[in-house]
Amino acid sequence: MEANGRSSDSGLPFAPPSQPEGQWRAGAEASPLTAAGPSRIRTGVPQPLAFVWAESSIVGVHASRALTNWLPVVLWAAVIFALSSIPSLGTGLGDWDLFLRKCAHMTEYAVLAVLLMRAVDREAPALALGILYAASDEFHQSFVRGRHASPIDVAIDTVGLLIGLLVWRRLQSPHGAQRGR
Repeated sequence: MEANGRSSDSGLPFAPPSQPEGQWRAGAEASPLTAAGPSRIRTGVPQPLAFVWAESSIVGVHASRALTNWLPVVLWAAVIFALSSIPSLGTGLGDWDLFLRKCAHMTEYAVLAVLLMRAVDREAPALALGILYAASDEFHQSFVRGRHASPIDVAIDTVGLLIGLLVWRRLQSPHGAQRGR
């Protein structure tokens, strides 16, 4: 608490020694907070009307954007879940069977990474969400007859996620967009 009765958290500035005390009090005619301070000037629609006019439309925009960004992620995750629920995915192709199934793992998670990047717009959270989903998918497979959970599959899924993120980065870069034309 200062000698003039003001504290540093009162919201009022300390009176400079060169100015009279009265000019710096709240409610005085000239104050550095009201004379030119845009932070204290209120413009636009009054608050109750802003709630009626703008708030409802803002909520609608956020909801539709969330729906268009996240619905493809949820639908693709449902496709992965459905494929994981199939008891046996053997094709009878011998060694090629394993190779094709692992390529399918990488492809489905590369697509998931692109969809997550579209929704999240940041690589680290998209990768983390993808890895979490891969781990939960393997956990789900442990309950499916004829399937088993494998940490190696999570690693293969992570490689697919990284490929998807590289594809996303390539398509979003100015050079990658020009090469695609």
